Amino acid sequence: MKIVLAFVAALSSAQAFAPLASKSTSAVTTTKSTYEDLVDIETGYTIYDPCGLRDVVNEDFAVKAELANGRSAMLAFVGWYFPQVVGTFNSDDVTTTDPIDAILQADPQWWAQFILLCGVVEALKYKAELDGTKSFTGEGDTAFFDWSNKWAKLDDTQKLKTRRQELKNGRLAMIGVIGLLSDHFIPGSIPLLH
Repeated sequence: MKIVLAFVAALSSAQAFAPLASKSTSAVTTTKSTYEDLVDIETGYTIYDPCGLRDVVNEDFAVKAELANGRSAMLAFVGWYFPQVVGTFNSDDVTTTDPIDAILQADPQWWAQFILLCGVVEALKYKAELDGTKSFTGEGDTAFFDWSNKWAKLDDTQKLKTRRQELKNGRLAMIGVIGLLSDHFIPGSIPLLH
């Protein structure tokens, strides 16, 4: 029962951070993610770049890096609370629900397998982008991870909206993970968590 509740909570919370539908007089028809595509009311119609990295970092790389870090942060945020809500698996290695202690208790063999898995996935994504067959960010008709086959059926406006939703959810997750880490290492630094 706890697993079902945790699953439903995870699914419903993802939609909670999606932007509200708004009536727009102009539709963006581009399929390429650029800095300008990501500028909207939430960003104050400007790009926040106090260090001037926009002039140094490749735009395509920066968009993909932010998306990848956002996806990782979304998984990390769910992983932070998963053992506390659902419980731990039957294991002699990891016996705590504290995420930082769990990282330190995990067997090095598990970490080697995890790093190898991440490397294989990254290599497959890279190869698919070099071949031009599929895209990591969903540019074009085929996305790399699209098990539901819905991406190709979306028009350009829906694709842009979906990309923005994922990016905003990822940004929120990155802030959330930093908050959880801050509260873990500096107890009481985030009063709302207590």
